[in-house]
Amino acid sequence: MKPIVVHKYGGSSVADIEKIQKVAAKVVEAASAGYGMVVVVSAMGKTTDGLLQMARQIAPEPPRRELDMLLSVGERITMALLSMAIHRLGYEAISFTGSQSGIVTTDSHSNARIIEVRPFRIQDELAKNRIVIVAGYQGTSYKREITTLGRGGSDTTAIALAAALEAERVEIYSDVDGVYSADPRVVPEARRLDEVDIDEMLTLSRSGAKVMAGDALEYARKHGIAIYAKSTWEPASPGTVIRKDLRIEDRRFTAVSGKKDVMFVQFREAVDVSREADLFQCLNAIGTQDVLPFMSHISLEGNRGASFLYSLENFHNRDTFRARVQEMFGKSVEIRDDIGTVTLVGAGVSEDRESHARVTAFLEEHRNLIRQVFVNPLGVTMLVASSDVDHLVRDTHALFIAAQWAGR
Repeated sequence: MKPIVVHKYGGSSVADIEKIQKVAAKVVEAASAGYGMVVVVSAMGKTTDGLLQMARQIAPEPPRRELDMLLSVGERITMALLSMAIHRLGYEAISFTGSQSGIVTTDSHSNARIIEVRPFRIQDELAKNRIVIVAGYQGTSYKREITTLGRGGSDTTAIALAAALEAERVEIYSDVDGVYSADPRVVPEARRLDEVDIDEMLTLSRSGAKVMAGDALEYARKHGIAIYAKSTWEPASPGTVIRKDLRIEDRRFTAVSGKKDVMFVQFREAVDVSREADLFQCLNAIGTQDVLPFMSHISLEGNRGASFLYSLENFHNRDTFRARVQEMFGKSVEIRDDIGTVTLVGAGVSEDRESHARVTAFLEEHRNLIRQVFVNPLGVTMLVASSDVDHLVRDTHALFIAAQWAGR
């Protein structure tokens, strides 16, 4: 059996017919080198956004089951076209939907999680020397319903298949040549990182970095899979390797990310979340969308109050969510979507006294901008107004990341 390599191509890499043909040539080149190729694709360009816009013209908050039926079409278009392009180059290829690939998920529409992968059909086709093209972002629930995996779901598809097939590696291709120390559009002097620890990458992803989805990284960490993030169009660039248990001794701070599409839900003192009944009611109310907060703080020991941060990317029914929470808790809850976050990621946040002191001084200096601070062992997240995110990202990068480079 040939060693298996999984490629994933994002929407910008397959945005039109010409790009699909170039990706086909790239896949054929890898197959010619002796690899069994499995290729996971996203929808072409802005196809998913267009489908979502059409759905909202019909209904402002469309039923999530029907939304999954609609949005899953985008990846199927790409998979069929790429398979055709590979055939045109003289290689055998076959395309599969998520369900045909054996991807079994939970029954949570629009934000399902993979339970199991049964890749028998893929293995059969690889044994016949065929290139297998898989529609990313989708699967089928244990109830045999079509489901989608939320933002970055195609990354999760690729990594889950790599684990199930015991692939040699998984390569994630996009229009960016790896992971940067900050978004280069916000911080022009940001640098590409050769390697990133997967736990640091998880912290970055959950706090706004759009290179890779958190669920995909969680799956890779669980199964010990190294991820190679590369550019589709810059083959000379080595990209970034994301792997487990990586520590670079002279790098205390790794990157800064900013996130503007945040919903902030804060329960004031009138809601006593230290009481079990109120806590249960609170969590039940905010869990109605099957979308979990990416950050939260709950006070349980005599104090009152709780704060939750949600990413708006998978919130298809935010108005219903807002109405329900406010109906249940009235003036005791504050809900805002003009809030953003800035997160500094790196072992230096908590592992050495000098770095910790610098972070504390920075927070004090910028206290007029910062509403709340959330800290974990690999990151410090500052809650600020959306309009202040870019400014604070640049300041944070200059004082921690760029200063670190200067000191080497």
